[in-house]
Amino acid sequence: MSDHAVLHVKGRVLLGPEDVRDELWVVDGRVSYDRPAGARDVRTVEGWTLPGLVDAHCHVGLGPHGPVDAATAEKQAITDREAGTLLIRDAGSPSDTRWVDDRDDLPKIVRAGRHIARTRRYIRNFAHEIEPDDLVAYVAQEARRGDGWVKLVGDWIDRDLGDLAPSWPRDAVEAAIAEAHRLGARVTAHCFAENSLQDLVEAGIDCIEHATGLTEDLIPLFASRGVAIVPTLVNIATFPDLAAGGEAKFPRWSAHMRRLYERRYDTVRAAYDAGIPVYVGTDAGGSLAHGLVAGEVAELVTAGIPPVDALAATSWAARAWLGRPGLEEGAPADLVVYESDPRADVRVLASPRRVVLNGQVVE
Repeated sequence: MSDHAVLHVKGRVLLGPEDVRDELWVVDGRVSYDRPAGARDVRTVEGWTLPGLVDAHCHVGLGPHGPVDAATAEKQAITDREAGTLLIRDAGSPSDTRWVDDRDDLPKIVRAGRHIARTRRYIRNFAHEIEPDDLVAYVAQEARRGDGWVKLVGDWIDRDLGDLAPSWPRDAVEAAIAEAHRLGARVTAHCFAENSLQDLVEAGIDCIEHATGLTEDLIPLFASRGVAIVPTLVNIATFPDLAAGGEAKFPRWSAHMRRLYERRYDTVRAAYDAGIPVYVGTDAGGSLAHGLVAGEVAELVTAGIPPVDALAATSWAARAWLGRPGLEEGAPADLVVYESDPRADVRVLASPRRVVLNGQVVE
């Protein structure tokens, strides 16, 4: 990374969908809209500028078989950074990645602690696997370890049933979510199925990951409660292969996964049309590659979300939702510069011209 003290960003700076400036300055790593007096050794970057992108469902420190070493986690974070992702909501990781906070050259991470799942009802080595009587205690533990979020596994395959099924009884999630909120944390949950959603939303959950089971009758409930969704469409694209792999042993589950996949775009568009907040998340980590944020934005557009709103879901709106600044005066200079206007064609996100993190141009 470079060591220039002053950076001049010219062209078109998108503070918001309609708030466009001609330039900004980076002084001591922070955004300024006033030309610094007597600035020397000024470096200029020109193009279309967005706040650093947000991946609101990402797993740094997680691999296909569980936690990975620090060197592998570093490579994951660098891959995200090179794609323009400078803010990550880590939606569950068994690894301690606090060391990343001491690195000015790596994306900022908002952690949700470790996944909390029902015993033998999630991917091995990923989660705390517990029974309902322990849910409140584990939620409290992860709320204290995280950065304002807790991650539940809301449903998973029940091998006796041969299909997806809710993980938790209603009273357990009500008590657990209440405890998280008492401790100042928001709660999100992995949910593929339809029948896990109503109890979680009525219990006060703040967000649902994947949300493939969101049906027409549930949409008004989500909208009225302001429950956000992070669809992770680049991950949902793997459902046909998953279904094929489980066909022989769990045909009912396989057929269900295919149905969820086939209606994925309709589900997301219906949520958006109803006013449900939708944010960009890739589900990177585990078995999915990092650096897929541009692909997820493109998937939201394919689903029917207008390009400007799909951009907001990975920039202005996502940062506000996570309580992190964009490109306002005095904010850390985390930004990405593109060749052309991403509002006109979101595919430009796949080719950042420059990435600036904490005021330093990533070389």
